[in-house]
Amino acid sequence: MLTKEAQTTSLAQRAYDTIRHRLIMLDIAPGEAINEAALSAELEVGRTPVREALKHLERDHLVVSYPRRGTFASNVDITDLAAISEMRLVLEPLAARRAAGGLTPELREQFTDTIAAIDSLDPDGDARQLMERDLDVHRLIYSAVDNPHLKETLVRLDDLATRIWCLVLPRIPDVTGHIREHTELLEAVLAGDESRAEQLAAEHVREFETTVRAALG
Repeated sequence: MLTKEAQTTSLAQRAYDTIRHRLIMLDIAPGEAINEAALSAELEVGRTPVREALKHLERDHLVVSYPRRGTFASNVDITDLAAISEMRLVLEPLAARRAAGGLTPELREQFTDTIAAIDSLDPDGDARQLMERDLDVHRLIYSAVDNPHLKETLVRLDDLATRIWCLVLPRIPDVTGHIREHTELLEAVLAGDESRAEQLAAEHVREFETTVRAALG
């Protein structure tokens, strides 16, 4: 049986995961006030786990708190794109190389299934579902990295990049094509081709920044 402290930690993690996903997908709009009481009721957890989750999310730069005003979803600052891309251009290729260095049988199966899912994407599919698939691909690669600090940093950067991506999503002409670019990367990781995986990951980050800037005009 879990101790009270462990139960609170578990509930805070659940609240964190749920709120974080809504923030990065812009279900909670940039600048929108965070209603702790409403979230507590909806998630069926106490106010303490929600507050703990929000503290974590503030460290992730996804929310910002103001004394006597409350907590708000952080704004999406397009000027952060260059800084985020600079970091990702270093770390994403490293992650891809590390992932290609040795997949467990379970991960190999997940990579194979993900490639099949991408290949079967509907070009006219729902943009939200496509974005969920994009997140799944990145998280899958990160899960194959045996460095928890690298993984944590990558997730935080990808969260911020995803918020920017969601913001410009209506102006992206071929979201499906962007998602399908992942197939070659996943196949390189699956084949254990470290150099190729590293190269493709770098190309993907560059293409992301180019696509966003083109969408912004």
